[in-house]
Amino acid sequence: MASRTAPFAPFEFMIAWRYLRARRAEGGVSVMTWISLIGITLAVFALIATLSVRAGFRAEFVDTILGANAHVTVYSAPQVTETGATIRTIADYEAMAARLAAVPGVTHAAPQVRGQAMASAGDRAAAADVYGLTAEDLAAIRRVADPQTSQGDIARFDQGIAIGSVMARELGVTVGDRIRLIQPNGARTAFGTSARINAYEVVYIFTAGRYDIDRTRVYMPFAEAQSYFNRDGVADEIEVMVEDPEQVDRMAVPLLMAAGSRPICGPGATVREASCARWMSRTT
Repeated sequence: MASRTAPFAPFEFMIAWRYLRARRAEGGVSVMTWISLIGITLAVFALIATLSVRAGFRAEFVDTILGANAHVTVYSAPQVTETGATIRTIADYEAMAARLAAVPGVTHAAPQVRGQAMASAGDRAAAADVYGLTAEDLAAIRRVADPQTSQGDIARFDQGIAIGSVMARELGVTVGDRIRLIQPNGARTAFGTSARINAYEVVYIFTAGRYDIDRTRVYMPFAEAQSYFNRDGVADEIEVMVEDPEQVDRMAVPLLMAAGSRPICGPGATVREASCARWMSRTT
């Protein structure tokens, strides 16, 4: 085994000591050396401190984005129904989520229903982005399920809804209060579609750390969201969490293959050409 070289050999120490402790006749050299040494030390200290602050800010900023959002979102290809309507719902969402979760590097895959509604309490109202998912999937969202920044009991999620802390403040509600969710394309009757207005108990209030999330996001139990948004038996998308979000481009092809879709190569490709080349080499 090769021996490791010390950062400073005796010769370097001798040279440094020679200039730091000059003779009286060469005192100017010693003073200038000390000034240079102190200046370089302060400059390196400032550089290290600046890089540390920047790295900490970047880590916190990235965590607030990725800690409450999916790293990858899988959608279905557009399908045309018998009536001519175009839909992108996923019927076999449980099987697809299981296949995606089995891809190496994937830590979690969860089907969900998404929609928009208006939340109101008393004479106050706020726009809401509603996410329908199971209690287990909600508990897997680290920034949302943080007990130090949340209120209420996440174990009671199946009995109500979870909302962001800014929305709770704007609506003037707390844990145990009820709010109304109003969706214009709701109940389907013989006379057409009428607005659906349902009241839900707020069982959990979270703080994800991003204003836009804490102000608009509402989590609803998956089965209730299917009924509320007329998604019986289907899901809108599957959110996927991976081990290394910064290298998520490398997982595009495996995820597409697990979802049952062939990646599109060439002009207008959905994945990078390198990924297409790797996929083609394995299938030809």
